[in-house]
Amino acid sequence: MRHLLSAAITIFALTTTAHAGDGAGKPATPAPVADKKPAPAKTHLTWYGHAAFRIDTPAGKTLLIDPWISNPSNPNAKTDLKNLTKVDLILITHGHSDHVGDAVAIAKTTKAKLVSTFDLGMALVAEMGYPKDQIGFDTQGNFGGTIKLLDDEVAITFVPAVHSSAVSKDGVNTKDGGAPGGFVIAIKGGPTFYHTGDTDLFSDMALIGKIAPIDVMLACIGDHFTMGPGRAADAAKLVKAKQIVPMHFGTFPVLTGTVADFAKALKKAGAGKLHEMKIGETIEL
Repeated sequence: MRHLLSAAITIFALTTTAHAGDGAGKPATPAPVADKKPAPAKTHLTWYGHAAFRIDTPAGKTLLIDPWISNPSNPNAKTDLKNLTKVDLILITHGHSDHVGDAVAIAKTTKAKLVSTFDLGMALVAEMGYPKDQIGFDTQGNFGGTIKLLDDEVAITFVPAVHSSAVSKDGVNTKDGGAPGGFVIAIKGGPTFYHTGDTDLFSDMALIGKIAPIDVMLACIGDHFTMGPGRAADAAKLVKAKQIVPMHFGTFPVLTGTVADFAKALKKAGAGKLHEMKIGETIEL
């Protein structure tokens, strides 16, 4: 009886194995493995020092903001300028030379279009030689207006600033540069930035945070010509920014605001999270 039971079990096992395959005696076909979806592309932010930033979008477009790449705080300025061979948009907050910076030279090399207020755009063409065929109604606006560019991947809203604006080719003779401002830059599938430009604290900053939740606020903290660390912290609280990257400090001796003082002020104000960037650093968002 024991031998009969063993034989029956063996026969049952062989029969089960055969039926489990694609045919008698053939191994089973493995279940298909689902294709892995590639990770979504990210937005990258690079700081060149002072108020100069680069944004690379998930679709591979490049924006420069206030591109004074050759500022004295940037030890890699020559290399950085040489590597800027593909730029789609150049955004300029106001006409002062430390914000216009290398914009004209970069524009001539890359064919980048200018995003600015209409008055500043006209002044940059007339006085600084920005290529006039790279400026138009599609990229020019004024405060309160929003323009969509780069196949609607980028939405840029013009917002005011409390400062001044003038354009000068020789550093002596100045021409009107329109009103100073900042930008709210919303990246499709990515973060929303607020570049303050040069400004003091003003109460209507609370309205800027209502345009869209601000993921990253690029805030001037240097004092003397702009708000210092304390007032910048209050600005961050009004905007309700999630992260704040300090800028426009230390480039010249008179810009005395420090990141350490700003960190203390942010903590006291109960504002957003400080993200201190180093010159030349790129972060992924």
